[in-house]
Amino acid sequence: MLIKELGEFGLIDRLNSLVVGQRSGPDNGAPFSFRLTVDTGDDTAAWKTGVATELLTTDTVVEGVHFTRSTTPWRDLGWKSLASNISDIAAMGGLPLYALVTLGLSPEAKVEEVDALYAGMLEIGNQYGVAIVGGDVVSSSVAFITVCLTGLHPGQPMLRSAARIGDQIAVTGYLGGSGGGLRLMLEQLEASAEAAEYLKQCHRRPQPAIAEGRALTEAGVAAAMDVSDGLAGDLAKLCRSSGVSARLYADRIPVHPLLRQTFPEGYLDLALSGGEDYLLLFTANAETVGKVMPGLSEGASVVGEIIAGDPGRVTIVDHAGVEKELNSAGWDHFG
Repeated sequence: MLIKELGEFGLIDRLNSLVVGQRSGPDNGAPFSFRLTVDTGDDTAAWKTGVATELLTTDTVVEGVHFTRSTTPWRDLGWKSLASNISDIAAMGGLPLYALVTLGLSPEAKVEEVDALYAGMLEIGNQYGVAIVGGDVVSSSVAFITVCLTGLHPGQPMLRSAARIGDQIAVTGYLGGSGGGLRLMLEQLEASAEAAEYLKQCHRRPQPAIAEGRALTEAGVAAAMDVSDGLAGDLAKLCRSSGVSARLYADRIPVHPLLRQTFPEGYLDLALSGGEDYLLLFTANAETVGKVMPGLSEGASVVGEIIAGDPGRVTIVDHAGVEKELNSAGWDHFG
């Protein structure tokens, strides 16, 4: 079987089964009261240290797959490569701590480009309290950046597997801006100066929802994840982990007026599948959602509900009131 036949998510499931099913070595953390509480398959892994829960995540961006130099300047690339990891910590309701950075660079790369890359990482790191504490540099014909980030949660992290039938589904802000910015640049489309600036910033400089994640977990929200591959795909992952289905409502999906202005026919598709918005998707009962929503960012909205059904199935009620199933596979690197 070829990887492209299995697909990215099938491959991830296979690897998860392998590493959990064949894990038989000594538990070196046990004598120090370390206890694994979130295994492979969520936004981060997590383990209790006796005082708090530590979080660990990693992400890689590759030139030509995740970014191009024409759409993402080096300084913005540094910001974004760390932002995606910070967003994973936010999805658990945690605070980010320490980062290791591995760079794959051509010997022909300019030192000034690396300086700009690190300037972007240091800028977002200083904003969110992340210290870069080491890493590695390797020669590569294709530029890539891999970040490994630790985090901390004082109690029980939010999980993809904790959604329950009857929960409301909500997001912490506007969707589709990053995808709209990328499309605007790749297709060299016309837009107002205000819209172009907003959409490009959404794509190049996402703001991870750390404060929102802390607010959610403190309010008792148990189920969450970040929106990195698009609302439809990420909601399907959450539902699959929780063994439930979901129903969305098109007229409740929050999109910024500048996205709607620029893409009057395509804004909903961008909101559902554009990806890289790095806000949070969460589910909870109506009382908890009602308590937390007033303190969230502009655009935060209740967009649907968790229902019984095939795990991972997501439907949407369109503007005409017709319910249809969404293609909820999300971004697949091998699809």
